[in-house]
Amino acid sequence: MAILYQDNQCLLQLRDDLPTILYPGHWGLFGGHLEPGESPEAGLKREILEEISYVIDVATEFRCYADDRAVRYIYHAPLTIGLEELDLQEGADLALASLETIQQGQCYSTKIEQVRPLGDIHQRILLDFFESRLK
Repeated sequence: MAILYQDNQCLLQLRDDLPTILYPGHWGLFGGHLEPGESPEAGLKREILEEISYVIDVATEFRCYADDRAVRYIYHAPLTIGLEELDLQEGADLALASLETIQQGQCYSTKIEQVRPLGDIHQRILLDFFESRLK
């Protein structure tokens, strides 16, 4: 999963409302599953290219979060282009969110014109990331 940041904000994906995925209808981070034999960094770069047509040159490892649902390898990288240049291929919407928005645990979608919650693990990851940057 990728923490893509720009101007003290992080890029979020509004996940589709599909009952077969984790956190349907919630805001979360972009990223996905690894292919057999694929490294976490290679998988991250592939997923980001597939999901928003963005090329990450250098991804920096942040942390790994594991629970009974998934193992999440988290990387971070700057988002060097505007949102209008991203080509959303997966998910219902995307948005840049400030620390305040992340702390509130919800974000407004301009595409569906609704406030939707952040996935709890995604909120935890982003709060940990902001905390680590303040040290």
